[in-house]
Amino acid sequence: MLTFEEKIKIIESFPELERKDVSLGRVNFHFAGSVHEKKLVVQHLHPNGNGFVYAGHLPKKEKYNKGFVNIREYSESKLRQIVKDSISYLSILPVQETGGEENTYQDVEGIWVGPGRQELIVANEDLLWNVYSGINLEECFESPVEATRYLREEGFRRKM
Repeated sequence: MLTFEEKIKIIESFPELERKDVSLGRVNFHFAGSVHEKKLVVQHLHPNGNGFVYAGHLPKKEKYNKGFVNIREYSESKLRQIVKDSISYLSILPVQETGGEENTYQDVEGIWVGPGRQELIVANEDLLWNVYSGINLEECFESPVEATRYLREEGFRRKM
């Protein structure tokens, strides 16, 4: 397990994060460049090593309340990756829905960015919504709603 000081050093290596000391010796880190309402990336990093990182890109079952994961037992590489993925997620605009479950052609078709900045391409072809990884077909759907649902569940957001 990394010490509090080691975690601080790793998190401070991300120049886009701003440190904010809070009560009981805990530290938060904010991402001012977020395109979402959420700006908090690291919450309540405590001198005992406990703390939370926002993980909006992960499926719900892997997160605690409000989208955070506990980083108490994280290794250096795992901590770096989750912070990097959190910043990446907060840097990309979500899909704009047109009301209810209906998405238009413009809302879904194009490039989607996910964990680790992986890119998928969605194309409307022959009445299907196809999802490509490079030139490889990953999935196909009968509606833009199904394609959007799949991409969101996998942690992808529309690249604007």
